[in-house]
Amino acid sequence: MGFVIAGDIHGTLDITKIVDFFDGREDEFSKDDYLIICGDVGVCGFSVTEQNVTRRILRNLPVTTLFVDGNHENFAELNSYGVDEWNGGKVHFIESDIIHLMRGQVYNIGGTTFFTFGGAYSIDKMYRAEGISWFPEEIPSREEYEEGWKNLEKAHFKVDYILSHTGPREIAAAMGYKELSDDEVELRQYLQRVADYTEFEAWYFGHFHDDTEVEDMFYCLYNDMIEL
Repeated sequence: MGFVIAGDIHGTLDITKIVDFFDGREDEFSKDDYLIICGDVGVCGFSVTEQNVTRRILRNLPVTTLFVDGNHENFAELNSYGVDEWNGGKVHFIESDIIHLMRGQVYNIGGTTFFTFGGAYSIDKMYRAEGISWFPEEIPSREEYEEGWKNLEKAHFKVDYILSHTGPREIAAAMGYKELSDDEVELRQYLQRVADYTEFEAWYFGHFHDDTEVEDMFYCLYNDMIEL
């Protein structure tokens, strides 16, 4: 069992890197291996046509796709799926091999543990239509923040890896990104608190369309992909 971590794919817009990564390597992987996408995925997207193509491409990969949500998702559709439990945490099964890892969950996948926390602030929301191409649910709720903290407490604040869409406040600042709204401050500060209190090997996130390593533990991914 192995894991491949990727950044945003924005539906079909940036999915080529995924296709290219697995092209010619199909015999090296199976559905017992996992591709994990760190948000802005588009399997529940703003265009049915684009969504269907995205799902078809992911479905045909030699691995099972897991993802945390970003800010550019159709949350009305995403949250219409029933909530199931999988490897210790809550999920939405979009398809049998395309699985949404919900916010604030701890999963044990074949002995490797992950804490997940999706969501981020859309700096372009003024150009989008609420309920069509932008959703307030991009920002986590108080209940999601609290559930995440409780699940970390149960895990004794120790996991192997952390997966999110945006990054902790100090890491984003080190990359040159400042918060643009109170909601963004709250989310990044929450993630910073997770970083400060939790023991982990590495943290992977997307959102900033950059490939950067900070402090030898935090990895922002866009074009790069990492095999664990």
